[in-house]
Amino acid sequence: MITETVQQESHTEGVRRPGRWLALAVLVLAVLLVAVDATVLGLATPFLSEDLKPSGSQLLWIGDVYSFVIAGLLVSMGSLGDRIGRKKLLLTGAVAFGAVSVLNAYATSPEMMIVARALLGVAGATLMPSTLALIRNLFHDPRERSLAIGIWGAMASAGAAVGPVVGGFLLEHFWWGSVFLINLPVMAVLVLVGAKLIPESKNPSPGPWDLPSVGFSLVGMIGVVYAIKEVASHGLTPDVAVSALIGIGGLTWFVRRQLTLPTPLLDMRLFRNRGFSAAVLADLLTILGLSGLVFFLSQFFQLVQGRQPLEAGLAELPAAIGAVTAGLIAGHVARRFTVRSVVAGGLAAIGLALATLTLIGQHTGYPLLGASLLVVGVGAGFAFTVTADVILSSVPKEQAGAASAVSETAYELGAALGIALLGSIVTGVYRGFATPAGVPAGTAAAAHDSLGGAVEASAGLAPAQAEALVSAAQAAFVDGLRIAAGAGAAVLLATAVAAWFLLKGQKLADGVEH
Repeated sequence: MITETVQQESHTEGVRRPGRWLALAVLVLAVLLVAVDATVLGLATPFLSEDLKPSGSQLLWIGDVYSFVIAGLLVSMGSLGDRIGRKKLLLTGAVAFGAVSVLNAYATSPEMMIVARALLGVAGATLMPSTLALIRNLFHDPRERSLAIGIWGAMASAGAAVGPVVGGFLLEHFWWGSVFLINLPVMAVLVLVGAKLIPESKNPSPGPWDLPSVGFSLVGMIGVVYAIKEVASHGLTPDVAVSALIGIGGLTWFVRRQLTLPTPLLDMRLFRNRGFSAAVLADLLTILGLSGLVFFLSQFFQLVQGRQPLEAGLAELPAAIGAVTAGLIAGHVARRFTVRSVVAGGLAAIGLALATLTLIGQHTGYPLLGASLLVVGVGAGFAFTVTADVILSSVPKEQAGAASAVSETAYELGAALGIALLGSIVTGVYRGFATPAGVPAGTAAAAHDSLGGAVEASAGLAPAQAEALVSAAQAAFVDGLRIAAGAGAAVLLATAVAAWFLLKGQKLADGVEH
């Protein structure tokens, strides 16, 4: 018995690769940066608009094309990493991410900026699934891997909250291009340290990388995500309906092709695993409920409560603190109790926190808002970390890249759906507010377009009239936010109940992998 224990401990030490924690630190830094890049541009948009003078449509593409391309390429890039080597793909993507960041920072026209953002999305799509898949190869001890995934998930969650803080600081001291140049030193460290400490891993018998599947995946995801975002902004128009049909058609052909290929880009049989499917669904619906709310809460802090960009970013930090703290202990808690209790409990906590936001008003004090964000962060940290662990643990090591990409795709699709569906609630309620008497028709139309538009349009009015218009717009925005928070809470609580049943019997691995 003692001999067996000694042998097991010896084997455990043997698979604990030296330098693995430093390698992890570099990997999560890359994840943090990709997440920051998704949110940091929002604050820089007014400064960028002043310099490049894009049209309204061009401005939307500058903001959205990064996430469109990432969503469209994640599965393809995860599968490519499984084939050519995840380390090779990660380091190549890091070099490309740094180089394209310079192109973004020094863009001289709206068209150049759109192309640069799209290329940054291509590079970002190589980083996200590669980092999570490499963690599977760095950490063979499941308990260590749970902690490593917790740190990875915490950084991914923290990135969304850190983005506005970093952006606010840089924009107060430098020009808008600085929000892209911060990528360079991080990517340099990733390449230098990663080349030495990160071990290569790939599928030993991968088969060819199927280009038609890549095309179907890209067209399908971009078509669907674009249609979702456009419905939220402008309603269902003929071109949006065409985009949705093309997207659904692309994804349908993608799935059909995967079922016929001997070595598919994404093995659809993975979804027969109840734990895998439940974890992916939990990820998607959690982000759906969260993202729309956090997106509009940023506007609430700035345009309703009058906070500066940096102050508004700092106001959202409790969510990041909660996510980091919970992520670090999630694996231990899931083993101490059960996977389903931790995931369902985390989702329920987010749902209840969103439910409290149905009580907010224009002058609600920060303690309630800060406490709600902290609870949201803790719930997300527990749920995301454990679901990521379940997704990685329930597939063969050879398919880690493709499985990681599915997790990331659920995240991107959930974010798009959340902003679209909850956004349509906020927008629908907001546009119904009554315009104060005497406001010109053109000003009223601009004010009904968005809360930012109302604040800008009021500048040309008499002080009393301007104040009445902005107050009416702010009240309507808060009404919409309350209803959206209630809808988000309902989605999260329903997902918590579903997770409780779907994750029954699911456990995190305990023994060291051979």
